[in-house]
Amino acid sequence: MAKDNGFLYVVATPIGNLDDISQRAIDTLKQVDWIAAEDTRHTGRLLSHLGISAKTIALHDHNEKQRAASIILKCQAGESVALVSDAGTPLISDPGYSLVRQCREAGVRVIPIPGPCALITALCAAGLPTDKFHFIGFLLPKSQQRQNQLADVPAGVGTIICYDTARRIKDTLQDVTAVFGNDRELVLAKELTKTFEHLEYGTAAQITAWLEQDPQRCQGEMVLMIAPTPKADSEISDAAQTTLKLLLAELPLKKAAALTADIHGMKKNALYKLGLQWAGETE
Repeated sequence: MAKDNGFLYVVATPIGNLDDISQRAIDTLKQVDWIAAEDTRHTGRLLSHLGISAKTIALHDHNEKQRAASIILKCQAGESVALVSDAGTPLISDPGYSLVRQCREAGVRVIPIPGPCALITALCAAGLPTDKFHFIGFLLPKSQQRQNQLADVPAGVGTIICYDTARRIKDTLQDVTAVFGNDRELVLAKELTKTFEHLEYGTAAQITAWLEQDPQRCQGEMVLMIAPTPKADSEISDAAQTTLKLLLAELPLKKAAALTADIHGMKKNALYKLGLQWAGETE
C-alpha cells in the first residue's frame, strides 16, 4: 500500500526574542523528519535552545530551485519537512517561494505555522495608518535604483514599508527625501524584539540626525516606514500637467518636475512620479 504524502510546514521563527516562538512551531519542529533552513548553523542555535535534535538541510537563494525537487520527493515518500528562515516568516523577503510553488504543483500539502514577521511587528507600533500598506521588501543597493523603486510606488497604497541595511540607511533617507520631499513623516524601527529595540519618528533629516548622534545607532536590522501621500500631493492640476509635458520635451524628468513644482507651488515628488508613469505608458 502506498504511503501517504508528508507535508511541508512553513514555520515562522523569532526575529530576535527567542520567547516569541509559538508552542505550535516548537511542536512542529520536534515532529518533522527534516528542517530546511536558510542557514543550518543559525537554525542549529535555535534548535539547541529549544532542546530539539533534528536533521537539517540547507535551502537558500542559491540552491532553492534545485533543492526543492529532493524535498518534494521526501514528502511524496511520506516524510514531513519544516521550512524556516534565519528569522521571521519564510518567503517574506526570504527564500521559500520556489519551494512552496513547486510543492503546490506537485500536490504536496503546504501548512503555514504563523508567527513573527518584522514588517507587521514594526507597523503595529509605528503609529502610521494600518488600514492599507504597501510592502516593497529590501531596497536596491544603488541610489538611483532606490529612487526609482520608491517613485514607482503608486499613490493611494497607504503606508510604505521596506527593509534596509544599517550600512546604507543614511543614503536611503537621502533618497526618500529626493522622491517624497523634506516633510514626509517616517518611522525607522531597528533591532525589533531585541535588547536595543527602538522606533525613531520624524522626517528623513531628523532621523538622519538621530543616527549620527551615535555610530552604534547605525547597526542592526532596519524597517523603514513612510507615511501615506498627503491628499494634496496626489491632486495635480491640469495646468501643472501641461507645464510638465512642455518641459519634458526639452528637459530631463528630474529638472522638469522641479521647475513645474516651482511654477505651480507644488511638491516635486508627485510630479516626478507622474512623469515616470507617463514614461512607462509610452514604452
